[in-house]
Amino acid sequence: QVQLVESGGGLVQAGGSLRLSCAASGRTFSTYVMAWFRQAPGKEREFVAFISWSGGSTYYADSVKGRFTISRDNAKNTVYLQMNSLKPEDTAVYYCAAVRTFSSQVFTSRGEYNHWGQGTQVTVSS
Repeated sequence: QVQLVESGGGLVQAGGSLRLSCAASGRTFSTYVMAWFRQAPGKEREFVAFISWSGGSTYYADSVKGRFTISRDNAKNTVYLQMNSLKPEDTAVYYCAAVRTFSSQVFTSRGEYNHWGQGTQVTVSS
């Protein structure tokens, strides 16, 4: 089991940057693939970014490609989401997700993850 706690959300103007962090408990963090999802009011939770257990493979939603960067530090049990050039449409609650696997597959669906954080609010003003 792993518990996830997100931090780093806040209010930022359009064009600004934020870095989200997701701290995981447990000693097996490096065996989990990780992802960020987000949910805007009245919308479905959507995939944002994925990172493999080693950090060697990443994948992004088209809407954030070139602006967001996912990374992880297995020594610190933490995954990050660096968000640059933020837009008002990036406003949402951002969730960290994890699933334990050594698969090389990219996981982008909500149902593929069985551990979730509580979320952190990101608000981008125009």
